[in-house]
Amino acid sequence: MDSTQTVLVKSKDPQVVEALSNALSEVEGYRVIYCENDKTAVRRLNEIEVNLIICDLDEPLDEHSSALIQARLSHSGCCRIVISDSKNMAEGIALCERTASFLYIAKPFDHKQIKIAAKRALEHTELSRRHRILSRELKLSLDDDMFARADNKSVQGGISQFERLVYASPKMAQVVEEAKIAAKTNMPVLIQGDTGTGKELLARAIHFNSDRINSPMLNQNCGGVTADALYSELFGHVRGGFPGAISDRLGLFRAADGGTVFLDEISEISSHFQIALLRFLQEGEVKPLGSDITLHSTVRIIAASNKSIETMVEKGTFRRDLYYRLRGFLLEVPPLNQRKEDIPALTDFFVEKYAGVVGRRVLGVTSDALKRLENYSFPGNVRELENEVQRMVAVAENGGYIALRHLSEKIATAPIETPENGAYFPAGATLKEKVENLEQAVLIKSLAVNHWNQSKVALELGLSRVGLANKIKRYELRKEAGRV
Repeated sequence: MDSTQTVLVKSKDPQVVEALSNALSEVEGYRVIYCENDKTAVRRLNEIEVNLIICDLDEPLDEHSSALIQARLSHSGCCRIVISDSKNMAEGIALCERTASFLYIAKPFDHKQIKIAAKRALEHTELSRRHRILSRELKLSLDDDMFARADNKSVQGGISQFERLVYASPKMAQVVEEAKIAAKTNMPVLIQGDTGTGKELLARAIHFNSDRINSPMLNQNCGGVTADALYSELFGHVRGGFPGAISDRLGLFRAADGGTVFLDEISEISSHFQIALLRFLQEGEVKPLGSDITLHSTVRIIAASNKSIETMVEKGTFRRDLYYRLRGFLLEVPPLNQRKEDIPALTDFFVEKYAGVVGRRVLGVTSDALKRLENYSFPGNVRELENEVQRMVAVAENGGYIALRHLSEKIATAPIETPENGAYFPAGATLKEKVENLEQAVLIKSLAVNHWNQSKVALELGLSRVGLANKIKRYELRKEAGRV
């Protein structure tokens, strides 16, 4: 797991920025992102995984747009520090208490002071996280295995994050590894996957893990936009360039110079616009609509599509040369029903997120409710799962668990796949081989379900511990080898 700690700083004070730059260096494992206002800071909180937010009370507090208040509500795992001038000390301390911030610091301060404070705040947050997990595991262990799936959330855990992208499956782990490699380059990236799989989250994660992190990332959805309107949005236009152009427009390519432009639904662009985009990718030329002047911009293009661009190339509806320009890296995001291991991890993530938003304490999800979620096909992918969890949190009892009664009807009534429902027939040429293969399959299933607790497996199958051990040895079943 990446040990880099992301620190979000909201301040317009040059002295604060300088002190934090000196205190939190990249060499020591910090990634610092600076924002001048709350609006930008809130946007960054929703785009990347932030471990610590340092908020300078350098402007009047706005209840609705305060990044610190937003962090308290919907990013409870993010530690908070408040700083302000000594003349605003009362307001700073009040904000610190209201947002349950770790510390209040009055300006001016030394960079060594903020360095120690940041380190202690992050240590405190990590210890609190481990305490929550261990407390939950202890509580669940006393509940007669009602929540047997809870041991997946051990302190070590198998859950990973790439900024706001949460996953546990090997398929997504492979996609993320490729994305991390792509982030270290300036090559274009083409992301393909069904609607709702998290393509934009992946694009943002690539941008914020690249050397363009302090430059803007701007988005443009290409679906349902005419070629001329799309050209104007990306390349800009000059006043009078076309009827209704009453002022100059910079265009996203020039506005994001040095940064990233994310083009969603790239499959929907017209053949005419494909030529203009190809030229930009080749030469970096930007010619605003209605202008005779050619300008230049160096932005990185990340494109996304819910259709196979390669198939469109074969059909002749998408330029082959543009396709190869766009796919410097090609990332295929699998649908959620092909990575069901991610459902428990995503469910926990969304429960924590939305419980904070509505101000509720939700202890977790029962194993039978989670099983229903895992067996549902989720045609809307992660976006549909997120909406379902948001609804469940809203209707769950404060201080309780999300149970079957909180699921929407379509998921609660979805059939659960079991071996009895399937047409399993053991392999083997003889009856003896078929019986042995069937016995081995039963052992594998029982060991996996009981997490290799051999006492439980022996009791469940009516075997002695010695008899079970002999069968494990006979079939060479090994937990560490991944056989179960």
